[in-house]
Amino acid sequence: MRYLEVTLQRPPAEQHPMHRFIVEHEGYTASRLLYGHQYGDEYAMLFYIDGPRLPYEPALEDAPTVLDYELAPCRDDSFYLYVRESLTGADRTFVDAVEQPGLIIIPPVEFRADGTIRLAAVGPDEAIQTAVDDVADTARVDVRSVGEYCAGRIDARVDLTRRQFEAVSAAVDCGYYRATRNGSLEDVAERLDCSSGTAGELLRRAERTVMAGVVDGGPF
Repeated sequence: MRYLEVTLQRPPAEQHPMHRFIVEHEGYTASRLLYGHQYGDEYAMLFYIDGPRLPYEPALEDAPTVLDYELAPCRDDSFYLYVRESLTGADRTFVDAVEQPGLIIIPPVEFRADGTIRLAAVGPDEAIQTAVDDVADTARVDVRSVGEYCAGRIDARVDLTRRQFEAVSAAVDCGYYRATRNGSLEDVAERLDCSSGTAGELLRRAERTVMAGVVDGGPF
């Protein structure tokens, strides 16, 4: 089973309007696609948006392909977005290029403020190669890593989201959890490319999940 991690750059004129919004407005670091499913010609998707609800929502109202949506704000300057959308034109061509038979996209797919898209996928060699070839017709492709898939042992980390695990890993690496606390919350945020409030919230949620797992496991 092969693993592929790529960074994609679509021409500005072909970027989805809400990705272009993230690029053009300060205060947003990324829009992360967590889950998505196709129903006929429609897509239902769940995003995590790292940035304020306003002015994002008015722009969402004006997006021509959006059929319906709901927002769920977080305590920090971020929110979850459920959206139903009918993809057309360049967006549909891009999605078709990514969705190869046998290929599994590993969430989240990141639509970043620098205009790039980061995604990872697993599947057989032929599906990986076909995806790279087809996507290259719609976007500039930078292969970040490719090889045999190795996700590690399934253990207590299964209850953490990928983003929470990234936050904990960054905190450990920069010394945030050392007795002398060599690293700060700002250091963690810098590594995650997000606000310190978002980094703190990710760590709190991860810590709550891990500690609840420890307690549920009973005494030593």
